[in-house]
Amino acid sequence: MVLEVLSRGRMYGYELSEAIRTEEQQGAVAGQGERYTPCLYNSRKQKSWGGQLEETEGGREKTIYSITSKGKGHLAAQKEQLKELAAGLIWFFGGALSTA
Repeated sequence: MVLEVLSRGRMYGYELSEAIRTEEQQGAVAGQGERYTPCLYNSRKQKSWGGQLEETEGGREKTIYSITSKGKGHLAAQKEQLKELAAGLIWFFGGALSTA
């Protein structure tokens, strides 16, 4: 979820947290803890996203996060896997999973 949110643009930690919370409230599957799981740590370790310090208008330094080109590749691969999974489930269940 982090990569999808960051694919929409750079954001500070609080903005990122709020964007994820909004996604969760709108029915996204991941729970609140997803932000701090080993999966999240691994995506950062793989350099899928990163942060850098920037000075704000008030003179404070804050970290702004963004997706990397490597992260964009990971996100595209994840979306493709989900499409394939969805197609397989629809085929297997014969349309019984269609949304009403």
